[in-house]
Amino acid sequence: MKLTVIGYWGAYPEQESATSCYLLESNGFTCIVDCGSGALSRLQKYVNLMDIDAVVLSHYHNDHVADIGVLQYSWLVQNAIHQTEKVLPIYGHAEDQEKFNDLTHNYTKGMEYDPKNGLEIGPFRFKFQKTSHPAPCYAMRITNGEKTIVYTADTSYMSNLVSFSEGADLILAECSFYEHQDGGKAGHMNSKECGELARKANVPELILSHLPHFGELNQLVEEVENYYSGDVQLAKEGLTWGD
Repeated sequence: MKLTVIGYWGAYPEQESATSCYLLESNGFTCIVDCGSGALSRLQKYVNLMDIDAVVLSHYHNDHVADIGVLQYSWLVQNAIHQTEKVLPIYGHAEDQEKFNDLTHNYTKGMEYDPKNGLEIGPFRFKFQKTSHPAPCYAMRITNGEKTIVYTADTSYMSNLVSFSEGADLILAECSFYEHQDGGKAGHMNSKECGELARKANVPELILSHLPHFGELNQLVEEVENYYSGDVQLAKEGLTWGD
């Protein structure tokens, strides 16, 4: 399983970048996890948009779904150009029915995932954990049977994320605040909490994403290393993990 970071900012994209979007590939199957602001512009450096087999969304805040509409138009245009009728499945929860309904367009189909039963698409199996966030949001535990990634999505620290993450090979964690800041009310984690999560879950690698627009970002890594002895790095466009 190969992970490629496409977008990694929280809230809005800085110049020449995007908010949350991650490319997963395994056995010739291509899956996009979240599709935030600016994602389509960056994504095309790494994959042909019509080669995407599925999209899975954690929740419906704009920094995770803003480019879904853009993706839908790309499939509309490309189907017209090539005289094809390909339909892209976009998986999301139905706790916001209006936002879920928007996933269906001319050549995209909204597909409801059941957080209790998980999801199997292509070589990937997804388990879901509801997070602590102002909007309904789900962390994901994703495996292809060989490697396992936990994507925290947006959340304040929760103890049950530890058991959800145990045994994974990588945590892709949102890290919206520095150690001295409390992100709990906003539904986000700080660097200390990310480090403690990875340590308690005994996961060997940690990537910090959903990054803040202030401060010195390398400080996040330094702060995490006070609580976690595994490999930690900042997300950036094009960063890959696995193979």
